[in-house]
Amino acid sequence: MSLKVAKFGGSSVADAIQLAKVKKIVDHDPARRYVVVSAPGKRFDGDNKMTDLLYLCRTHIEHNVPYDQVFQVICDRFRAMELNLGVKVDLDSEFDTIRKNLDEGAGPDYIASRGEYLNALLTASYLGFDFVDTAGLVRFDEKGRLMDEETDKALREELEKHENAVLPGFYGTTPDGKVKTFSRGGSDITGSLVAKAVRADVYENWTDVPGFLVADPRIVNNPEPIETISYQELRELSYMGASVLHEDAIYPVRTVDIPINIRNTNDPQHPGTTIVSEASPKDGRIITGIAGSKGFTVVALYKNMMSSERGFVRRTLGIFEDLGIKFEHLPSGIDTLSIVISNKELGDRLPELLEEIERRMNPDSIEVSDDIALIATVGWGMARRTGVSARLFGALAEAEVNIRMIDQGSSEMNIIVGVHNKDFEKAIRAIYEAFQEN
Repeated sequence: MSLKVAKFGGSSVADAIQLAKVKKIVDHDPARRYVVVSAPGKRFDGDNKMTDLLYLCRTHIEHNVPYDQVFQVICDRFRAMELNLGVKVDLDSEFDTIRKNLDEGAGPDYIASRGEYLNALLTASYLGFDFVDTAGLVRFDEKGRLMDEETDKALREELEKHENAVLPGFYGTTPDGKVKTFSRGGSDITGSLVAKAVRADVYENWTDVPGFLVADPRIVNNPEPIETISYQELRELSYMGASVLHEDAIYPVRTVDIPINIRNTNDPQHPGTTIVSEASPKDGRIITGIAGSKGFTVVALYKNMMSSERGFVRRTLGIFEDLGIKFEHLPSGIDTLSIVISNKELGDRLPELLEEIERRMNPDSIEVSDDIALIATVGWGMARRTGVSARLFGALAEAEVNIRMIDQGSSEMNIIVGVHNKDFEKAIRAIYEAFQEN
């Protein structure tokens, strides 16, 4: 029999109504033996995510403000879920322990992780599965870095003892036993680690959307769904803003070639999107997806005979390293070098950066564009077809979109263009229409 690991996101476990859907999904397929859950998400517009409420408790403590009222909201919500699910978990004891640890100075990672912990207790009782805490199993070193091999071994040895289990996502522990969390959305990573540890046949990631779409539906009307996508294509799209799955969740299952299936809890019959090692384009499809985001600055350096000046690029990037500024892309020409930086990363440090470049590199001129959006067009089929670039650039020209930057990866799997922020949506629609198959 096949083995599946099913991770359910915050919207899928937001309340008893959603957890009833989860139970139907799990009961429908006995292969779904291991379940990873997030903290309860929003139940409706204007509602609060459980993790945000927990962080708010910690903020109150840091500012010496009573947190009792916020904590009571958290307790009441979990008690309501317990009542509506018809299960009995000793929540009062758990709440007392959490409050005690908070009063004794427990860190922000501990309090943030309690949403997943409590939700896993409830879900395990509701499904009739064993509860397995990821504390002590998902292992981080003293510097907070995930210990891959130790985590894989610990999870595998523990889960071999359980036919069925529910595990909380998002956190693990350091060698001294302190709770350490992943970044937000990190329950995706926990699910991937569990799938790798048990060598699952499929890692199912259940959320509130039916997989990936070729383009953002807020920009393109009714874009086509993506049935199959490769790990590498997904990494490219996730990096550029497609956020259905935490991008770090790809690596653990990729190393052992386990496919990921993105599914919709509210529409379980929909096949969703399957992420595999290497996708082969179907029906002659050229591109897989289009993604992008606004808010970048391009610093373009011009210097005569730059290409013959040994170490110019290395010394320029050394300035960024010295200032602690990360860059996104590095398109270059024979006498030009452009560095693309996220505005969030750059902050208010542009004058300092330009001063250092002038002082240390002595360029002939520097041009700064601070209203740039980046758009990535991604697909395995691009490398197998002639005229892809011409079609893309032709579509942008016809839409009267001025291209400020072009960067193409060596794999020929993606083309990134920089446009003005005001042209972002228009550019994405033009590219989509140029490659629309139907």
